[in-house]
Amino acid sequence: MIAITGGAGFIGSAVAWQLNQAGRTDLLIVDELQTSDKWRNLANLRIADFVAKDNFLALLAADRLPPLEAIVHMGAITSTTETDVDRLLRDNYEYTKAIATHSVARGVRLVYASSAATYGDGTQGYSDEDAATESLLPLNPYGYSKQLFDLWALRKGLLQSIVGLKFFNVFGPNEYHKDDMTSVAFQAFNQIRERGTVRLFKSHDPRYADGGQQRDFVYVKDCVRVIQWFLDHRDANGLFNLGTGRARTFRDLAAATFAAMGAPERIEYIPMPAPLQGKYQYFTQADDAKLRRVGCDVAFGSLEDTVADYVRGHLAQPQPHLRSR
Repeated sequence: MIAITGGAGFIGSAVAWQLNQAGRTDLLIVDELQTSDKWRNLANLRIADFVAKDNFLALLAADRLPPLEAIVHMGAITSTTETDVDRLLRDNYEYTKAIATHSVARGVRLVYASSAATYGDGTQGYSDEDAATESLLPLNPYGYSKQLFDLWALRKGLLQSIVGLKFFNVFGPNEYHKDDMTSVAFQAFNQIRERGTVRLFKSHDPRYADGGQQRDFVYVKDCVRVIQWFLDHRDANGLFNLGTGRARTFRDLAAATFAAMGAPERIEYIPMPAPLQGKYQYFTQADDAKLRRVGCDVAFGSLEDTVADYVRGHLAQPQPHLRSR
């Protein structure tokens, strides 16, 4: 059995979808649903069981779960604007430590979510080599909570036995419930549908034009194929960037969305909120050399092709959720 924490969330439910495509239905979903619509992400998937997030660690420690082959740990507070640092450290750091300690002790395969937010403003570069990890300075508490666990795992020697993935700017099906943390692709689609224009932030850095801020946009379907690869290759371990290795502008992303919808391109530039101005990443681009060096041969689709698949194959459909065959 494979446990997926955050399994009803954006990337977690996509992992379950990918495993369904590979014929795996022995999936244990771990999450908290409360009053959200995340349950819809599971409705089209085939799973074996569901466990509440608050019960999972106790059941794990007491050996009251079916034998686990692997844990894909995607569960976390993912808001980059979260200000409750104690909550971030409890859910993103301490919870992950408990899962990692159990997994290594029991020989359970662990793939966990780190984040490109650990790179801060990018002045230290985007290298995922162990030697570079110590020097990173995240810009927000979320990035710090992820960095703290990466450092703990590195210093304890656990990264020789587990996999951490530094997700860059992920977009794709099943993200609708993330409110203001949804991708620009999702927001652009809805803005075009509602008023025919896309709003992008003005730049407050003279090196970048308005809308010229750059991100490594990576499609969730490609991300989960990488996770599947690591589940199938237990000898490949460590901390890895998960991005395309090709930075593109927000203007490029908006243009791809207009094209996918067959709509004329109309972009409006608006001021960036003051609280974001000192914590904003103007450029991110995954260094994928380490990922390729361990043999991962998953190819990433172009921005134009993946946006088209997202828009036409999901957002524009009556049932936009990922569906198993």
